[in-house]
Amino acid sequence: MKRYILIVVISIFVFLPLLSQSTIIPYHQRNDFLIASPGAFKFGLYGYDNPALLAYVRQPDILIRWSDKTAHWSEFKRWGLFMGLPHLGFGTIHEQSPLGHCAEYSLSFAGGDRTFSSGFAYNWTRATTASLDKSSLLTFGTLARPNDFISVGTQYVHAINTKGWEVIADVAFRPFGNEKITFFTEYVFHRTPQLRKDMWSAGVVAEALPGIRVSGRYFDTKTFSVGFEFSLGRIGIESQSHYNNSGAYSYNMYGIRFGAYDRNVLNKIFPESPKFIETDLNGPIGYQRFQLLDNTKTLTSLLDLIDGAKNDPSISGIAINTSGMETDREKLWELREKLKEFKSTGKKVFIFVDRVDIDGYHFVSVADKIVMDPFGTIALQGYVMGRTFLKGAFEKIGVGYDEWRFFKYKSANESFSRDKMSDADREQRQKIVDGWHNIAMSDICAARGFSTAQFNKLVEDEVVFLPEQAKALGLVDSIGRWEKVKEMVKSETNKKDGFKHILMLAKYNEPYDAQWSEPPKIAIIYALGVCAMDEGITARRLVKDLQAAIDDTRIKAIVLRVDSPGGDALASDYIAEVIRKSKGKKPIIVSQGFVAASGGYWLSMFADTIVAAPGTITGSIGVIGGWMYNKGLKESLGLSTDLVKSSSHADLGFGFRFPFIGLGIPDRNLDEKERTRMETLIKSLYKEFVEKVSLGRRKNFDEIDAIGQGRVWTGSDGKSNGLVDVLGGLETAIDIAKERARIPKEQEVTLVEMPKKGLFDFGKLTPKLFGIETQITKDPTIEQLKFRLQHNGKPLPMLPLEDLDLVKME
Repeated sequence: MKRYILIVVISIFVFLPLLSQSTIIPYHQRNDFLIASPGAFKFGLYGYDNPALLAYVRQPDILIRWSDKTAHWSEFKRWGLFMGLPHLGFGTIHEQSPLGHCAEYSLSFAGGDRTFSSGFAYNWTRATTASLDKSSLLTFGTLARPNDFISVGTQYVHAINTKGWEVIADVAFRPFGNEKITFFTEYVFHRTPQLRKDMWSAGVVAEALPGIRVSGRYFDTKTFSVGFEFSLGRIGIESQSHYNNSGAYSYNMYGIRFGAYDRNVLNKIFPESPKFIETDLNGPIGYQRFQLLDNTKTLTSLLDLIDGAKNDPSISGIAINTSGMETDREKLWELREKLKEFKSTGKKVFIFVDRVDIDGYHFVSVADKIVMDPFGTIALQGYVMGRTFLKGAFEKIGVGYDEWRFFKYKSANESFSRDKMSDADREQRQKIVDGWHNIAMSDICAARGFSTAQFNKLVEDEVVFLPEQAKALGLVDSIGRWEKVKEMVKSETNKKDGFKHILMLAKYNEPYDAQWSEPPKIAIIYALGVCAMDEGITARRLVKDLQAAIDDTRIKAIVLRVDSPGGDALASDYIAEVIRKSKGKKPIIVSQGFVAASGGYWLSMFADTIVAAPGTITGSIGVIGGWMYNKGLKESLGLSTDLVKSSSHADLGFGFRFPFIGLGIPDRNLDEKERTRMETLIKSLYKEFVEKVSLGRRKNFDEIDAIGQGRVWTGSDGKSNGLVDVLGGLETAIDIAKERARIPKEQEVTLVEMPKKGLFDFGKLTPKLFGIETQITKDPTIEQLKFRLQHNGKPLPMLPLEDLDLVKME
């Protein structure tokens, strides 16, 4: 905006010396190309009238209008050219008379949204004779549309090189809250040395059929006009007839518009031959992306794309290239469910695949046609959850570990204290992998027509499939590369080019003028990664974003997307407490991603509704602790430590630090008194955890304790035992948020994502060959070990180290 102001200021100083003392032409005469008041008819004159209207311009558009007021229509004695971009406009009006030629120019800018916007314009004139010269003008405009029914615009026009000003107020009303019919009126206060007068007009604009608009306007001078516009999509034609105060025909105005997409009845009478859209899923699929140099596809954008294609009558299918796709199984499940919804409308899904495991095949099995690369492979290896146990390694290098485990299933520290899984951990993990297996088996069998026995035979006896075998067994339909998919689309659509560009979907092109005011806003707040104050979910910052969304009256509901294995109870409680205190202010819905357990469930427990996918890892209501200490490592490295202390426990946690990587290990284990105290703290924190969940889930302590004890559950099991309310994904959570906020299901909403991603990932600039620390500390295992050592001895509501790797925290 500062740049725009600078341009205007420069323009004023450039043109001001060229202008002589001149007149300010009255508003109605100056804007005689207007069909209705600015706020009543589409976008007015693209800022030439009220610059605030530029906030409603969605795509570049050009409008040419001319009249036969002073000469035959084909002579173009008076014509105007108006161009609009989002928030930026340019206009010019040229008139040729016996006295010479006069050209008026306008440059306009706007800021704001569809509920309230403001803008300013600079208007100047170039004339061949002084008698045709007109004053340069500065215009300041506002546009308020608090709802679908009312529009209020104001303008203040100030003459720069002569005395005079105007104030214009226009009000428009839509009784049905849409473009079908609009009533309007405007009032003008004109004050110049030549003329002091108030003027007004009133009228109506009707659009009974898409893009066919009829207007009528009456002026205080007892003149009136009747207009007609016919839209052909990206081209429109229009005409307006003017009548004098005795009702006789006076002159005509003509117009042609091209550029931006507009509603048009021809789409219904002569529908476009349906085509496919294509999307390439190569690269990571995450939650957010940096603005520059980031090839991440976001979950919300992909869901929005499929939804737009589903509702667009010009689309008959979607073709997807999965080569190089990177994401977790929960996001794939959400996308698969959206494609099932897409197919339910009778539209087709074609998918190309090269190398996929069982998660990838589960996703692509939704397709009507699967094309497999001639050198591709499908691996239906089933599901596994395993662990690496460090107890033996710790013993060899001289590190001791004391596990503080007081709840049956809370197994987070088994990696340090055991050399194999405990029976309880094996039980809960087996239940989870069986759940994942059953989800994939059920969906794949339904999509590809397999029986359960056939599927299990593929998994148990074959496992890996090359293209010819995959086709013979019915896993895929064709063998070829992406060009094969294009051929199938060509055959399906009977067109040489059967694809329509994504950006041409109606969802991304429909003009904003059909609905006044900004759509209701729903905030999506992401809590991703380990629960910590200044990393992972960054609770210290996230709590501010959450509170800001709660306090913002424009945001009608909040969806908290949780993809976290837990961590620091303090960080989790920072967020949970804000949710608890905000109960009833506005709907807060939790959408659980791949992992929302332990501290991740702590984040969820006070939500109005908890939504999880069937395969989500949830629950793990429990607390665990442990103590890592020196048991000979320091001495074997030739290191020594020494200290003085003021009390018997002051040296608890004191020890040596590894050079380069910043990891430290205490010199000693806890004594009996200290360990007893830690047991009390862990059990106390667990009791508080269960009490909070009981409060949030409206259950008693014993009910939560029975499904707690640190046990993890799938989303499906969580739905059965009451930890989860609804099975679904992020879109399901948004739909519930809309319903709770009393927003109609078909109503468009604006999603506000928080926290905001930055411009660029500066971590990519870190030198890869710059010392040992850069190489070692960026290893995920070392990062996780550092986190544990930083929280050594602290009770943690957290999953095992291995489960941190499950979450794609993008």
